[in-house]
Amino acid sequence: MDASIDKLVIPVVRVKDKRINSWNDAAEELMAHRDRLEEVLSRKEERAIFEGWEMVKVNETEADGHNGQLYFFFPITYSDVHALRREMDSVLESAYDGIYITDTNGLTLSVNSAVERITKIPKHYFIGKNVTELKDRGILSRPVTFRVVEEKRPVTVHERGRGNREIMMTGSPVMNQNGEVEKVITIIRDMSDLRRISDEMREVRELNTLYRAELERVRQGEKKGMVCKNEAMQSIYETGARLARVDASILILGETGVGKDVFASFVHQESPRNDTGSFIKVNCGAIPETLLESELFGYEAGAFSGANKNGKAGMFELADGGTLFLDEIGEMPLDLQVKLLQVLQDKQLRRVGSEQTKAIDVRVICATNQDLQALVREGRFREDLYYRIHVIPIRIPPIRERKDEIFALAQLFLDRFNEKYDVAKQLSSEVLDFFYKHDWRGNVRELSNVVERLVVTTHDSFVTIDDLPDDLIAGMKKRHLPATLEEARDGAERELLVAASMETQNTYRLAERLGTSQATVVRKLQKYNIQFKNESIMQE
Repeated sequence: MDASIDKLVIPVVRVKDKRINSWNDAAEELMAHRDRLEEVLSRKEERAIFEGWEMVKVNETEADGHNGQLYFFFPITYSDVHALRREMDSVLESAYDGIYITDTNGLTLSVNSAVERITKIPKHYFIGKNVTELKDRGILSRPVTFRVVEEKRPVTVHERGRGNREIMMTGSPVMNQNGEVEKVITIIRDMSDLRRISDEMREVRELNTLYRAELERVRQGEKKGMVCKNEAMQSIYETGARLARVDASILILGETGVGKDVFASFVHQESPRNDTGSFIKVNCGAIPETLLESELFGYEAGAFSGANKNGKAGMFELADGGTLFLDEIGEMPLDLQVKLLQVLQDKQLRRVGSEQTKAIDVRVICATNQDLQALVREGRFREDLYYRIHVIPIRIPPIRERKDEIFALAQLFLDRFNEKYDVAKQLSSEVLDFFYKHDWRGNVRELSNVVERLVVTTHDSFVTIDDLPDDLIAGMKKRHLPATLEEARDGAERELLVAASMETQNTYRLAERLGTSQATVVRKLQKYNIQFKNESIMQE
């Protein structure tokens, strides 16, 4: 060893070819552990800890007259130990599982806060206690410390903790340089928490599946001509989805043009019958009384003059395995109501001119825009048939009661007719505002007809208020003046919001355009049920 290094008060060791070649006087005590020291030095680490010393490596060069490594040993100070202790405590406290450290005699040295959460016992209670004592007091039923010390390997056990909680404990040995167990670290895991989290995750996945199915159903609904922006309509279609799973009789009530046939078709498409049969629609008011019976129940060859020589299957037979939708059921003649009731009760029919009956499997959904109870009182509708079809009544509200769907419906029809006629028409804000204010006595059907008319008849791609049909404009001019100043103010405020929302992209721009706050704009939009064309903009 060089004289200059030999005079240093700190230990210095020279290593060559992985063996200790020389050392100074200060390193004499370390040489008592020469074999273990050489093992540590052979790892060629730049810095390492050995027997309370921090080792720092310095590579020598041939120019120095040597070709090895010098290791300088610096004592680890109390502050260093304290810092290491703080770091270890931070690691322990950051763990979600309980961590329990004991020596080989079972004496508790340290625990983290998770142990307190799992056992419901303050963590300071454990410090200094022996695991045997904790077992005698019923806190631990199967401590793993002594098995780990004996077997010198990790050991896992399961037990029931307080509150019947399922606990898993895994003890692992900490070995010293001589290969002996020095400490035991036990990881305590609350399996009840894991099972709860697993159950919650499963529920989340199930909900996610339901939401995806609901989203897909909404998307499919829009493809089928359905719009469900209104809360009442959403509730109606949710009920329809549940009714699709059973064959209970449904009577759909509502004004002309509200979409009763769309709802009936939805119930069929959501039901298992969509895979086994067809959806057949019959308008009882559009077929002459003399032909209605043969259209519904079919006829045999030669049943009447002009009949098909091979006979003909009726609508009930065509709908076998599927759904028959009887629209305007209130228009059905009384004599046919008797035969319909018999078919619904017996699930069998007899063709006109036949003496044979045939079994059928058909779900019948009826609809009307009339007051059937009033018709029953007047003797124009059979009471027994009324109660047969009136098991689950569903009322579809008119469009004037769900004005928050008007913009979406108008856009749906606009997209449909743009595609049908290969054009790219757009509706101005004034037209949309007119649509919102109009009463739409013909409901969705009238709105659809007006949009189609505008798409076909207008020359420009941008449809303005001047393009509206004269009869609609005349009806609007006849509307009454507001009864109060408040109604007039609300009307003017709403018109301004509708017009400005068509010129901006989000509520922040709209607030800037109107010279007010974004919070005020959002509140007003909600008050008047106004939505941007892109609904997500409302939430920006």
